[in-house]
Amino acid sequence: MPKTFFRDISNFLSPQCQQCEPSTFFFIENAGKRRFFANFAPSKPTARHESMKKEDLRIVYMGTPEFAVESLRALVDGGYNVVGVVTMPDKPMGRHGSVLQPSAVKQFAVERGLPVLQPERLKDEAFLDELRALRADLQIVVAFRMLPEVVWNMPPMGTFNLHASLLPQYRGAAPINWAVINGETETGITTFFLQHEIDTGRVIQQVRVPISDTDCVGDVHDRLMLLGGQLVTETVDRILDGTVQPVEQDTMADAATLKPAPKIFRETCRIDWSQPVKRIYDFIRGLSPYPAAWTELDGKVVKIFTTEMRPEQHSAPVGTMLTDGRTYLDVVCTDGTLRLLSLQLAGKKRMSVTDFLHGYNGGSNARFC
Repeated sequence: MPKTFFRDISNFLSPQCQQCEPSTFFFIENAGKRRFFANFAPSKPTARHESMKKEDLRIVYMGTPEFAVESLRALVDGGYNVVGVVTMPDKPMGRHGSVLQPSAVKQFAVERGLPVLQPERLKDEAFLDELRALRADLQIVVAFRMLPEVVWNMPPMGTFNLHASLLPQYRGAAPINWAVINGETETGITTFFLQHEIDTGRVIQQVRVPISDTDCVGDVHDRLMLLGGQLVTETVDRILDGTVQPVEQDTMADAATLKPAPKIFRETCRIDWSQPVKRIYDFIRGLSPYPAAWTELDGKVVKIFTTEMRPEQHSAPVGTMLTDGRTYLDVVCTDGTLRLLSLQLAGKKRMSVTDFLHGYNGGSNARFC
């Protein structure tokens, strides 16, 4: 049986929050994992929808990438009434853009026979008419675009979003990447109601997830994706039974302590070898396997995916390559060295460092820069 842990935090809350009931965080532990829920609010619980079952609740789902597929799958497989799916238009692919690639969410929706809308503009009247025609009671957003108010305010029960961080931390487009880049030991997922400012709405539920010092962003992404499907269905259930008590984000953390999660561009991913070795190690983990941290060697771009930190210090300039030419490749940093384990040359496949060294003909004084 799952274990439930309660912690009374009333002594640590502001006078305003002490008026809220109940002023308790609770955890549910199952199979060694603790799931965290914030269960207090300055507002009244949502109304109980006693006459509505999940099979009757009309849900419109919005999402695009693979991360959003798992939550949609959980809803469909769980018997929830998904009446429509909104996703990005098909993306031109190929050399001449002649092949259209549907999003991962569209592919799944088509397989399950769900109606799909793919608007170019979310304020387009034709799209808004189609959306209204679906008569949604509730909208759910996972990894989609920023919605205008005319869209998120349309359904009578509101619109909630699944965000891949413990809000209010890591608001923005790349929360998983930045949590790993910053060396966090914990992250999570949050469901919250949408409002005007992006990622600032009232929090419904959160699940905390540990990050090990060997996890790359791909590991954390997959873990959060699977848990996200569970949290989305649990959030719908709580909305239906009227037990949702959302909490304002500005009561959860001091604005001065918030860390952002801005969009990541190519130049963001360039390695700065003058940084401490731990910082570079986390930076590479936070971008692996995609979009991948990169550097230059002999004037050519090299992507780096996995590394190990080593304490040995050297007098050689940062970025200097230390190798026996066969089995290892270390790079000098300010306070140690970083041993490269897997990498990718431009136009080549990802390979181990030993495979790279077998074909490398560079000089002994080569440097990464």
